[in-house]
Amino acid sequence: MILEAVILNIKSGQEYEFESVFKNASIIISSMPGYLSHELHRCIEVRGKYLLLVKWETLADHTVGFRGSTEYQEWKKMLHHFYDPFPTVEHFEQV
Repeated sequence: MILEAVILNIKSGQEYEFESVFKNASIIISSMPGYLSHELHRCIEVRGKYLLLVKWETLADHTVGFRGSTEYQEWKKMLHHFYDPFPTVEHFEQV
């Protein structure tokens, strides 16, 4: 299992819209091969800051399968305009 971890900084004033759109976008990611689960957490101390955690069966399920899919293009269209700056995605494995 691979854990994708992403800090998302959302443009000021767009937090509630982002959360609403993210709920709809969750349908996309959860339908992808190799997807296991995901969680979105809102930061308590910093308005507009979120932590996205996604569990994948393999790294390639995310980096090749999801990112190379037509569904990812829809995901981008729905969500990427909310980010400032664009997030860095990191992957982790359990030790």
